[in-house]
Amino acid sequence: MAKQTFTVGQVLTAAQMTSLQQTAMGGGSTTAKTASYVLVLADAGTVVQMNSASATTITVNTALFAAGDTVQIQNVGSGVCTVTAGTATVSTAGSLALSQYEGGQLYFNTTSAALFFDIVQSTGMTNPMTTTGDIIYSSSGSTPARLGIGTTGQVLNVASGLPAWTTAGSGAVVQVKSMNSSTATSTSSSTFQDSTLTLAITPTSASNKILVIATVNSILRGAIISGIGLQLVRTATSISVFEKNLLYSDSGGSTFVGASSHSFLDSPATTSATTYKVQFRSVNGNNSVTIQNDVANSSLVLMEVIP
Repeated sequence: MAKQTFTVGQVLTAAQMTSLQQTAMGGGSTTAKTASYVLVLADAGTVVQMNSASATTITVNTALFAAGDTVQIQNVGSGVCTVTAGTATVSTAGSLALSQYEGGQLYFNTTSAALFFDIVQSTGMTNPMTTTGDIIYSSSGSTPARLGIGTTGQVLNVASGLPAWTTAGSGAVVQVKSMNSSTATSTSSSTFQDSTLTLAITPTSASNKILVIATVNSILRGAIISGIGLQLVRTATSISVFEKNLLYSDSGGSTFVGASSHSFLDSPATTSATTYKVQFRSVNGNNSVTIQNDVANSSLVLMEVIP
């Protein structure tokens, strides 16, 4: 039902009340169109719904609608429907070209000037991605483009002003793992024991190397003739004994505290998860030794490096 004019004392019919309610809720009776259409006065307060597989227009002319009148416009067809200024002006911050299932409200400021407010606009970026791990980038201004996922070990680079996957060069660091521990740990065994410094890494290439950096702090030796041994272990294999007799003294009666730092470039030759750890021992096996004494902080860092 189109917009109506009422008089004082008039009793409204059920149809008129329904139409008022629809208009108040942003709707109104729907007029279906299958071809280009020029709005008429009876369209005020209604919904004009275009349903066409071809491109169509809805034309807006002047001297038909009063200030404050509205017309809801919808496009349910697959063809683009364009709201077109005929003799009236139509202004919008969005687009007047409505793709399928887009719509909006035409609001008249004056009899010759209307505003179009988008309710739905789906003319945003079309997703170019096809594969897990793809990246979207701007190929030209606001044009989206797809950069397919690279291969294992590749790094993101820039080539001719655009992002590109490239093979990392020699010396490049592929990944870094690190951990810290301040848990005091003791042993009086002359056999190497696990410390709390343990960390796993999964190399991306069997030809890559792992740079291991271990820093052990607040190493405590009691007042007995002895020393402390420290080593790096890969899984269950010793790869570097970096302290054989730390803090050794040939006379008892004194307590010594020290620290040790060590780096080692390892070749695990695998792409499986590999665990590195620091082990320690009491050299003579007759004295308790402690690392991270008094909650001092030690660390273990693993860096995968391309040779």
